[in-house]
Amino acid sequence: MKTLFQCDFDASLTIGEVSHSLLEAFARGDWKPIQKDYYSGRITVEECNAWQFAMIKESAETLKDFLLHSGKVVLRPGVKEFFQYGQAQGWEFSIISNGLKFYIEVILEQLGFPDIEVIAAETEFRPDGLRLTYYDTSGNPVMAGFKASQAEKQRLRGYDRVYFLGDGMADLPPSRHADHVFATSVLLQKCREENLPHTEFEDLFEVIDYFKSGKS
Repeated sequence: MKTLFQCDFDASLTIGEVSHSLLEAFARGDWKPIQKDYYSGRITVEECNAWQFAMIKESAETLKDFLLHSGKVVLRPGVKEFFQYGQAQGWEFSIISNGLKFYIEVILEQLGFPDIEVIAAETEFRPDGLRLTYYDTSGNPVMAGFKASQAEKQRLRGYDRVYFLGDGMADLPPSRHADHVFATSVLLQKCREENLPHTEFEDLFEVIDYFKSGKS
């Protein structure tokens, strides 16, 4: 069976938001009012991240050192085992995130999975601040609907089963089209409200156990 496992990154494969840790450490300005505008629905998540990360002017090397050595990046228990188990089953994995491709790839490489597909914001390091660009499925810059459109494009490859793992509101649109959702936090609440087929998780060992128990 051809299986695709689509995963969010921040607060799904990690404990807490890696993006927020970077902003707390390096943003030159108050990024939190922008976050409130996103939570209230006044701006999109893509706009929120682009405007916030423009406040960071450090180099890629400085941010990479922070990611690897600050102790601020905490993975959910079982992430490594989850990828190992899935690869042994022949699953394809894809990280689809509104975060930065840069930091996701740094963390995956450290974890030992540099070849996992990552679809996220492209980052240009500039002296006047980081410039984020989200691309739609045709390669055009977009500032809304990035995750849902990219997730849907992947599913056209002809999979027998598609799973989605996530935590937030931006994960709801792609979750509506998955065969089964692994959900925590806000996404869990929304899956319950919409009666989507889902399983709650707190760590990735629970996801492994779901499949070991014979479920699909």
